[in-house]
Amino acid sequence: MKALFDDISQSCSKNVTKTYSTSFSLATKMLAPCIRQDIYNVYGFVRLADEIVDSFHDYDKKALFVRFEKALEEALTEKISLNPILNAFQYTVYKYGIDQALIDAFMNSMRLDLTKSEYTTREEYQAYIYGSADVVGLMCL
Repeated sequence: MKALFDDISQSCSKNVTKTYSTSFSLATKMLAPCIRQDIYNVYGFVRLADEIVDSFHDYDKKALFVRFEKALEEALTEKISLNPILNAFQYTVYKYGIDQALIDAFMNSMRLDLTKSEYTTREEYQAYIYGSADVVGLMCL
């Protein structure tokens, strides 16, 4: 039964990618078929986190983010999640040995999106860009 849930989880990540980003979805089709699903899994994860901080204005975004962060930690620890996006992501994390430091940097930048709207130093800005964009590419390598 776990295999069926894993298939559903993978389908959810692919659907998130196709629905949220036509250009990214099209670019993913240029990749080897054997890695496409893992790219969808990474994108699904980063899109979900980004949606929490950028889109859910009628909700307590901080509380949602804390719950998401806890669910991520549990998914990575237990190697399963009832959240299909996190379940697919943890699969890819373990398949490729994605460094926890990359995930942490991404989550730190997403957390900053909740409270910070201006970066006053080059170092702050570079750290934010690294966590919100660079590490996403690094997770895909």
